[in-house]
Amino acid sequence: MYIVRDIMYCKPGKVRALVEKFKAMNTLGKPLGMPTMRIMTDFCAERYWTVVSEMDVPSLGEFETMMAAPQGTTEEQKAFGEIMQGYHELVDHGRREIYKLES
Repeated sequence: MYIVRDIMYCKPGKVRALVEKFKAMNTLGKPLGMPTMRIMTDFCAERYWTVVSEMDVPSLGEFETMMAAPQGTTEEQKAFGEIMQGYHELVDHGRREIYKLES
């Protein structure tokens, strides 16, 4: 089992908008074969305006397949793209961390 963590450093005042996009992705993600994300905002972190999403994936191969070839209908995939449209205007920069769960 692996934990995939996406860490996004938002522009000031843009955290809530990104959280709403991630929540909408969670709702739509199930039919597309995505695991449920845990969505977190900073309480005390390295930087202000941080949003973290985490998901558990059984293997890196399955994660790679999910990212390369999403499931679902054309309409669902289009809706997913519409949800994430404009997210670059909300984020200054970000990074991904992947951890192997040992226990």
